[in-house]
Amino acid sequence: MKFWDSCAIIPLCIEEPFSEFLRTTAEKDDGFVVWWGTSVECCSAFARYRRAGKISMEEERSLRELLGMLADSWNEISASEGVRTLASRLLLRYPLRAADSLQLAAAVIWSGNNPDGFEFVCLDKRLRDAAHAEGFNVLPPQKIFEALIS
Repeated sequence: MKFWDSCAIIPLCIEEPFSEFLRTTAEKDDGFVVWWGTSVECCSAFARYRRAGKISMEEERSLRELLGMLADSWNEISASEGVRTLASRLLLRYPLRAADSLQLAAAVIWSGNNPDGFEFVCLDKRLRDAAHAEGFNVLPPQKIFEALIS
């Protein structure tokens, strides 16, 4: 089981440079773990794609349906005082946005506060760096990540 950042879920739904790698990773995963705001973040991304003219309203509706099917099978870390407190502390250590600190905090709590040996799937550079510093094995591996973003 791996923790999936919202930005790693989106390429499972929309064709992007990381889609093939992430679909292969997802097929090998025995269950997704996400934070409670993942579906909202993904819907926000789909709406941005529509507003930018990259997808139609109908395609956005289809993407939301696909996301709903994915959500039916994932494990969600709920909002809690522990997640909020840890997220606030993580903001003191790393240059993260609020939502990213909440995701990382949820992942740390999921790992039992010991991320060593746990996998974190992420495409955001700052969040990847923070997750790695916390002890997670971050996917995609750095070489693949760098090759696909260039």
